[in-house]
Amino acid sequence: MHADEDALRYSEELKGEGNDHFRARRWEEALTAYRTALGRLPKRPSIPKTKHNRDLDEDIASASASTPQRLENTEEEEEEEEEEEEEEQADEQAPPTNPQVVKARAVLNANIGACYVKLNEHKEAVKASLLDDPDYIKALQRRATSNEHLNTWSSLTSAQEAVALKDYTTLLRIIPASSTEAKETQKALRLLKPRVEEAQKKESSEAIDKLKGIGNSILGWLSLRVPELYLIISMPGNFGLSTDNFQFVPNGQGGYSMNFTR
Repeated sequence: MHADEDALRYSEELKGEGNDHFRARRWEEALTAYRTALGRLPKRPSIPKTKHNRDLDEDIASASASTPQRLENTEEEEEEEEEEEEEEQADEQAPPTNPQVVKARAVLNANIGACYVKLNEHKEAVKASLLDDPDYIKALQRRATSNEHLNTWSSLTSAQEAVALKDYTTLLRIIPASSTEAKETQKALRLLKPRVEEAQKKESSEAIDKLKGIGNSILGWLSLRVPELYLIISMPGNFGLSTDNFQFVPNGQGGYSMNFTR
């Protein structure tokens, strides 16, 4: 306990420095101070891997192996995958037992998220941890807001499902129903659905256009010379087909069905 008290004291001093930087709008310096303060606190002890968790990991690995992979990943995608793995490892940690440490870590994580918001790094702000205190109001609000700022289908879906049904719902549970914050949270939740649908349509359309471009290049350059029975590379259009002959029609369930037309 003595060690925790020393760690809390050092961490509080660094947090104070971070607060001074934040008030002076020195976001980078504040971020560094808060992260250093967080590093002074005891880390969450790792949860031993249970047989259930090992079996689950094996099932996930097996499912991934049986799923067709894309031809290659960009460096950015690989970095994102590594970050996700680190987050998953963090999720497998238990919260510290000292309630003062739990509270201090929660406040610092929320402050770190606030710095990322000020730096317009909303993706990093979304990652601000809520493990130490899942009901910490400021952290919940910042994560929801940052997901909306990212404005992609996946982030908005996260804001609606993981945040709205989780963060927003949690906020509505812990904030007094008559408060201004509760009304703002309810309004944000209502406004989210049309944005999710718009982002879904936009990203689906972009994905289909990319696939059509690849399909047209293949259909256009391949032709079959029947007498010799072999494929040759030729000018576009020998098949007389393009992906414009394939129409994608919404099926009413969030997906698409494909129709062939001449």
